[in-house]
Amino acid sequence: MLSTNESMVIDWFANSSPAPREELVHLARLAEQAERYEDMASAMKSVAEKGRELGVEERNLLSVAYKNFISPRRISWRLIAGIEVKMNDTNDRKRANIKEFRQQIESELQKICTEVQNLLDDHLLKNARSDESIIFYYKMKGDYYRYLAETSIGNDRGVIIENADRTYSFASKSAEEKLACTHPIRLGLALNYSVFLQEIKNESSAAISLAKA
Repeated sequence: MLSTNESMVIDWFANSSPAPREELVHLARLAEQAERYEDMASAMKSVAEKGRELGVEERNLLSVAYKNFISPRRISWRLIAGIEVKMNDTNDRKRANIKEFRQQIESELQKICTEVQNLLDDHLLKNARSDESIIFYYKMKGDYYRYLAETSIGNDRGVIIENADRTYSFASKSAEEKLACTHPIRLGLALNYSVFLQEIKNESSAAISLAKA
């Protein structure tokens, strides 16, 4: 783990302007080793905002940072939502506490997802030049729509699901045309799209067909 002083260095570089690109990437690697994924995401966000296409390592660091930043909150939300559904206690205070806790987690999830979507739209996709990068980012965009859909309800959920489906579909068609069938990005995209179809849209047959393709 990083010492307190090293952690302060990460925070300072990630929030100072302008930090050299190479130093931000180095700090992201340090943060990953220390499992400080919020710091890692902050550093890579700064790299992405510098206006140049990310290299393969930088792209992967960004993806790993945000995935590990959001994953504990997705797990927490599922646990709390499950407790809320199964709760038989008639104590209104307990119910209110659980609801408030769930909503707090939802707010954190939504904030991260919105940050990623804005980063993709405003920087990453605009600066991407290779087919591989473009498909990677559309896959990532679909993933974060999926994470939003997991915790959304009502009309908003329908819009989010439609956006996720459209994004995954576009990425899949592009991958079929431009990436080899054994390419890791294409395989990962097929897996994540099938998870979306199964878990969010409840389309088991379509999910199985996609996974087998």
